[in-house]
Amino acid sequence: HRPTRYRGRGGWMGMTLGDNLKVTLFGESHGACVGALIEGIPAGTPIDEDELNRAIANRRPGRKGMSSRSETDQCELLSGVYEGKATGWPILMLTRNSDAKPSDYSFLPDQPRPGHADMVESIRSNGSNDPRGGGSHSARLTYGLVTAGSQVKSLLDQAGWSCHAHLHSVGDIVARPLFVLDRETEPDPTSDMARLNCRDPVAAGEMSEIIESVRMDADSIGSCVEILITGLPIGLGEPWFDGIEPALARGLMAIPGARAVEFSQGSKASRMRGSEHNDNWIPGADGPILEGSDSASADGAIGGITTGAPISIIVHFKPPSSIPREQMTLHLPSNEVMPLKVGGRHDPVIGPRAAPVAEAVAMLVLADLGISAELLSPP
Repeated sequence: HRPTRYRGRGGWMGMTLGDNLKVTLFGESHGACVGALIEGIPAGTPIDEDELNRAIANRRPGRKGMSSRSETDQCELLSGVYEGKATGWPILMLTRNSDAKPSDYSFLPDQPRPGHADMVESIRSNGSNDPRGGGSHSARLTYGLVTAGSQVKSLLDQAGWSCHAHLHSVGDIVARPLFVLDRETEPDPTSDMARLNCRDPVAAGEMSEIIESVRMDADSIGSCVEILITGLPIGLGEPWFDGIEPALARGLMAIPGARAVEFSQGSKASRMRGSEHNDNWIPGADGPILEGSDSASADGAIGGITTGAPISIIVHFKPPSSIPREQMTLHLPSNEVMPLKVGGRHDPVIGPRAAPVAEAVAMLVLADLGISAELLSPP
């Protein structure tokens, strides 16, 4: 049986995010390059190299206790930019893979890895997929998301919108909410806060310890990323399927390893009463506001439309599937279950490097909606 091919929303094979501002990912984990084609950035938008380099550095592999893959991740801007500004035409951004090791995946396609897309992608493509490190399914392609996201930040800043993300939890270790933490000051580059992309210094130290313990046990662990969006006006978004929450959830759930997305009270809402959960409208200095808007407790969107209150999001990530301990899985040529020990260079936890990716996805979704509503323009 060969699955039916279809054109998904935004482009073939589901590699495009957005409608008015479109980001199309390309590349393979162990191919020549990875990157993104960005369409819809308004002409005159400054290309922010500082923000670009910050975003790349926050996502880069090779940190202590994480994947040892050593990529320079130097970004090439090959079109759509002239004298430091967007021309309004498509911008092509890419980096060359400099530390690929396809030999780490010599057991493929004979023995698909547990928890990975090896098997399903091989069947979907009728055996024509690139199996090296997951090919185009690899989290290596999130490079294109962070580079694209870095270039819409100035549009959001101009409108007074802000988006921050950090490592919220590792296993049972939970950081304090972003709303009460310093979201602007860059942490010491040598600190656990910087290495793990966690804004809570106490939690970052405890997270570092548990990650190292898991790594030494040849295992992996689950994690969460928190996103806080502030400064949005009342009225951004559409009802039903084009609402701001469905748009954000669609983009965030596409990040490799994401298993759940919670907004505001999230899963706790199903255990609350209406009298607890409802947010009251009260008079504000510039018009109606939700009670609790000065914290992150009020719902940032109702009916798919922003309320003017902050939007708080938690993205849950599974433990990385590639672990350096023996697992039992199907060996296709013999049709028998056999042991497999996955080599290569892999992260013991997803959240630290997923934080800048989640931040970038949220900014791209906000920019797409803001451009559609004609609320965003170049500074």
